[in-house]
Amino acid sequence: MKYQLEIQNITKSYGDLKANDDISLNIKPASIHALLGENGAGKSTLVKVIYGSLQADSGQMQWRGEGYTPKSPFEAREQGIAMVFQHFSLFESLTVAENIILGLDDIGVDTDFTEQIIKYSKQYGLDINPQQVVGDLSVGARQRVEIIRCLMQNPKLLIMDEPTSVLTPQEVTDLFITLRKLAEDGCAILYISHKLEEVRQLCSQASILRGGQLVQNCNPQDHNKHELAEMMIGKKLVQLARTNITTGQDIFSINNLSRKSEDMFGVDLHDISLTIKKGSIVGIAGVAGNGQDELMELLIGEVEAPAESLVFKGEDIGRLNSHQRRQLSMFFIPEERLGHGAVPDMGLHENMLLSRPQKSEMTNYGVINWQNVEKLTQQVINDFKVQTQSSKMLAKSLSGGNLQKFMVGRELIQNPELLIVAQPTWGVDAGSENNIHQSLIALADQGSAILIISQDLDEILTLCEQIHVLSEGSLSAAVDMEDKGLEKISQLMVGSEKQ
Repeated sequence: MKYQLEIQNITKSYGDLKANDDISLNIKPASIHALLGENGAGKSTLVKVIYGSLQADSGQMQWRGEGYTPKSPFEAREQGIAMVFQHFSLFESLTVAENIILGLDDIGVDTDFTEQIIKYSKQYGLDINPQQVVGDLSVGARQRVEIIRCLMQNPKLLIMDEPTSVLTPQEVTDLFITLRKLAEDGCAILYISHKLEEVRQLCSQASILRGGQLVQNCNPQDHNKHELAEMMIGKKLVQLARTNITTGQDIFSINNLSRKSEDMFGVDLHDISLTIKKGSIVGIAGVAGNGQDELMELLIGEVEAPAESLVFKGEDIGRLNSHQRRQLSMFFIPEERLGHGAVPDMGLHENMLLSRPQKSEMTNYGVINWQNVEKLTQQVINDFKVQTQSSKMLAKSLSGGNLQKFMVGRELIQNPELLIVAQPTWGVDAGSENNIHQSLIALADQGSAILIISQDLDEILTLCEQIHVLSEGSLSAAVDMEDKGLEKISQLMVGSEKQ
């Protein structure tokens, strides 16, 4: 059998938009095959057709030499196709074993699931305790649960969507060992990722989509990450560089900030202190679930902070809400897009209006100037290449990456004196990541202060001149990057070095 999966002339349209336009590609057995492309290039649509969540308008597929037209994910799984999604589908209050059982289609009455879980865990180096409650697990451990659940269905093709977006460097290394072992055992892997250096390390084949069409097949190991990115976007990338790293006086400080989390699975914050100067980009690195959510709630103003623990431009802002902080030119981009950063059932123009400071041109003495709202919204769409049919499209209709671009642009266009952003390029493609990074640098170059909270260590290292690590609710001092900085950051992230 030459190919595990053959895709021939697949086309899928939504009205006049061709999400997949006559795509043909082949996946070999025991291969790790990357699927690359910008946000909106057609990757998600193609994967949904393969997995049975969507049906193509035309074209055909061959699975292991026979015709394949799945009408549902259940049918795809019956054929031996499994998928690990970017956003995990686990119940935090249940154990590992209970979550795995709930995800299986065919449950034998006499099956010893604990024994089966341990078997796959040992075979593929997926260290997990079947009786542990999922809410107590790290993000990397939760991903192992998802993978084991797929493996217990004996897949011949495993689709992985952005599998390393929230993992530590060590967890990424461990995952790659598992994926290579799976491939050696005959399982083909379709690997979707925006992290091109990882694609180069792991994959021997890549198919690149642009505008719904297949534009190139290549061996990613024959190209550097910039060449791969340029294939994806069809043009040259802008080289990142700060033109003038000149910092001014202190503009924002966090002083001995502590908080007990109200969430039973949350993390308490312990005596956090940090100072940010005008014109600086400060990064807080860390593995998800180490207090980032609790810290952001305090910084955004969703939870009140103790007196004098948050000081902006000399003013105690701990009791001010989000809107009041915006009036002082302190803006935010939260990690959660729908329901937190944007109202799902409102149009982009309405979401633009929600973030306005009083001095903006969108309102005048309390009266909405819809012409200016539309103008600013369209400027964000154009500048950040948000793929949408109009400014009035509902936020929930956009892909995650396009909504992220809109949220970043919405805040940046208002030139805040302080921008606090969590995961600024989460889910966006290489070209959009480059554009967002360049925009953040430009904002800092004009004198604004930026605080980035990100699980993407490459992003932190690329942008930030001052780096801290948040681990188990405690914030490290700034890491001296000249003295084994990367090694220290990695150790702090996994808790192997004291704060």
